[in-house]
Amino acid sequence: MARFLLRRLITSVVVLAGLAVVTFLMTQVLPGDPARAAAGRNATAEQVAQVRARLGLDQPLWDQFLGYLGRLAHGDLGTSVFTQRPVLDDVAAMLPASVELVLAAMVINVVVAVPLGAFAAYRRGRAADTAARIVALLGMAVPVFWLGLMLQLVLAAQLRVFPLTGQLSFGHQVPRITGMTTLDGLLAGDWAALADALAHLALPAVTLAAAFVAVVARTVRSSMITTLDSDYIALARATGAGEFRVVVRHGLRNALVPASTILGMQLGWMLGSTVLVESIFGRTGIGAYAVTAVLQNDLYAVIGTVLVIGVVFVVMNVIVDLVQLWLNPRLRHTGRRRATPVAA
Repeated sequence: MARFLLRRLITSVVVLAGLAVVTFLMTQVLPGDPARAAAGRNATAEQVAQVRARLGLDQPLWDQFLGYLGRLAHGDLGTSVFTQRPVLDDVAAMLPASVELVLAAMVINVVVAVPLGAFAAYRRGRAADTAARIVALLGMAVPVFWLGLMLQLVLAAQLRVFPLTGQLSFGHQVPRITGMTTLDGLLAGDWAALADALAHLALPAVTLAAAFVAVVARTVRSSMITTLDSDYIALARATGAGEFRVVVRHGLRNALVPASTILGMQLGWMLGSTVLVESIFGRTGIGAYAVTAVLQNDLYAVIGTVLVIGVVFVVMNVIVDLVQLWLNPRLRHTGRRRATPVAA
C-alpha cells in the first residue's frame, strides 16, 4: 500500500510539472501581448515597456520559466487584467459555485446511470435493455448547448416550473459562507432560499449530467454483463442466494470497479464542461470566468483556470485509485489498477 501511494504521488508530481510546462508555453504561443493587455489599450509604448519589465517578460525564456515556477510554488497565478485582482483570489471566489454544480450533476449521474446500466445488463437482449441503450445513446448524441436551451424553453419559459437563469431569485439573499448557494442557505437556516437555490440548480445540473449519464450507464452495463456471467455468480445462485443479493451485492459491487474510474475522471471533465452550462444558464462560476477571460484576452486568468482544472484531474485520479483499492482487495496486493471481479 505504501509503495502504491508513493508511486501515485511521484506520478502526480510529474504530471503537475508537465502541466506547468504546458501552461508556460501557452503564455508564449497564445495570441496577444500580456504586457499590452495589462497596461491598457491607451497605454504608450513606454508604459507597455515598463509593464513588460515589471512582469519579467523582457527576460530570457529560461529565466521567465524559472520565475513562473517560483510564482506557482508560492500560489501566485498572476493578476487578472479584467478584475485587477490576483487570479488565485478570483478562482477561489468562483470555484465553489462550479463545484456545487458539478456535485449536483454527479449525484444525478450516479443515481440515474448506475441503476440504468445494471437493469439493462440484468435484462440484456430484452425490450428494457434496448430502451436503456437508446436513452444512453440519445444522452451522448444531444449537444449540451441544445439540451440546455430546450430545457430553458420548455420547463422555464413555457411551463415556468424552474427559473430561467441565475443562482438565486431577487429577494433571496444568503450570507457567503462556502460560496455554494445551496449549502449557504442550509447553514443559514433559510429554507426558502435553499429551495430557490435548488430550483435554480436543477436545470443546469441535468444539462451537465446528461452526456455523462450515458457513458457511465454503458460502462456499468458492459461490466455488469461480464460479471453476471462469471463462475462465482453461478456458484452464488447454486448455493441458494437470493436474486437481489446475487445481482446487487455480488454483481454490482464488482461492476462498479471500472465504473469508479469513469466517475472519478468525470468530475474533472464536468468542471471543464461548466463553461457552456454556466454561460447558458447565467451562473457565476469558473466556467463563466474562463469565458470572460478569453473574451477579454486575459491571459493569466485563462492560464490560472487551466491550471486549476488540471490539478482537479490529478487529484481525482489519485482518489479513484484509492477507491478502487477499497472496492477490489486484490489491488492491495498487486498495487496495480485492474478491474478484476472479486466475490463479495
